[in-house]
Amino acid sequence: MSKQESFSDHGKQIKIDAAIERLIACYDTGGKLMICGNGGSAADCEHIVGELMKGFCSPRSLSSKDQDHLATTCGEDTVFLGEKLQYGLPALSLVSHSSLITAIANDLDGDIIFAQQIWGLGMAGDILLAISTSGNSRNVVLAAKVARAKRITVIGLTGEGGGLLAPHCDVLIDVPSDDVSRIQEMHLPIYHEICRSLEAHYFSS
Repeated sequence: MSKQESFSDHGKQIKIDAAIERLIACYDTGGKLMICGNGGSAADCEHIVGELMKGFCSPRSLSSKDQDHLATTCGEDTVFLGEKLQYGLPALSLVSHSSLITAIANDLDGDIIFAQQIWGLGMAGDILLAISTSGNSRNVVLAAKVARAKRITVIGLTGEGGGLLAPHCDVLIDVPSDDVSRIQEMHLPIYHEICRSLEAHYFSS
């Protein structure tokens, strides 16, 4: 490995660690993660939510206290739910609400499909993970701007340099490529590392 590659890897890890620290602070204060992106990045939004809202690499079984609490309302399904339910970290994919997104696009403007959701759902202390391979997707940039207006931390996941999104990010993880498919390939291990680290922090035995 060359010195340049080593420095690049080290710099990327610092950014990933900073994102993890921000997410832990968010979850510790009762906040949530919102995620937006287009195309392949929209699929990444769904993927990330799937890793956070249920077990990813480690078991997240309910405590005996929570299983007992289920018994107060769940009757004959108490045992089933107590065995099957897992703890999750609150995460919302803003690409998933098809009726809302199409209504916003039709009634307001397609460029604010994410910004409108952040305005309606976001609270100070939340985090927005804004994914854009170019960093120039207008609907993602506008989402980041609205998030900052609402005192929501913005983590950007982009290609090299971060494009127009960069100045609106509290933490920017920009991978060293300008090729869309390569950027998407590089994003996956990054957000898997983030999800694994969060899970280990909150659910390791």
